[in-house]
Amino acid sequence: MEISNQTIEKLAHLAQLQFSEEEKVAIKVDLEKMVGFIEQLQKIDTTNVDPLIHITDAVNVLRSDEIKGNITIEKALMNAPSNDGQFFTVPKVIKK
Repeated sequence: MEISNQTIEKLAHLAQLQFSEEEKVAIKVDLEKMVGFIEQLQKIDTTNVDPLIHITDAVNVLRSDEIKGNITIEKALMNAPSNDGQFFTVPKVIKK
């Protein structure tokens, strides 16, 4: 499948990215390879293949939580660059 320059521009706009002309050419080549691979996968006959929920039957084996030693608030905040006496304080990173 041919990927158009308009498609590259649209994807860049949606992802809020800017590319040089050389990067756009490289991205176009890579996308065409990916789409070609997907087209090959779509041609595979899977009529007699059972769908998988997971790749393997492996299951996570979890251990129960164990409470181990804890430290006081004062000790936890001792080396903190900034705190309010009870919590770590950090600069605001999310703007509303």
